[in-house]
Amino acid sequence: MIPVTEHLALDERDLEERFIRAAGPGGQNVNKVSTAVELRFRLGGFTALPDDVRARLEKLAGRRLTLDGEIVLRAESFRTQERNRADALERLVALVEQATHAPKPRKKTKVPRGVKMKRLENKARRSDVKSRRGKVDFRD
Repeated sequence: MIPVTEHLALDERDLEERFIRAAGPGGQNVNKVSTAVELRFRLGGFTALPDDVRARLEKLAGRRLTLDGEIVLRAESFRTQERNRADALERLVALVEQATHAPKPRKKTKVPRGVKMKRLENKARRSDVKSRRGKVDFRD
């Protein structure tokens, strides 16, 4: 089990790792050794995710979520399999941890009466200034 929060842990049976060739740093070694990691996490697997967390996780995953219900993370920043593996796992845990936080509901607020009055007074003042502009009649 991989701990995410105090009450939530990911089951390792839901994780699948595949090592592939990386396009990142490594020189000639990059063409010979598969150091990049493709980590797949099954949402509908053994891990007991609450429904609201699962829904937020699907939304947060975006295009990393496949049609089969798997989140695919690719890590190729480092030159070793171990560090790329740890990086992918950290990113997955951070994503799930972020999904555990429910967004705060927005509270509707009213514009104060004083602010409305000040805006209307400014509009009236500008209207008055603009209405006084124009042609001058010298016949008077």
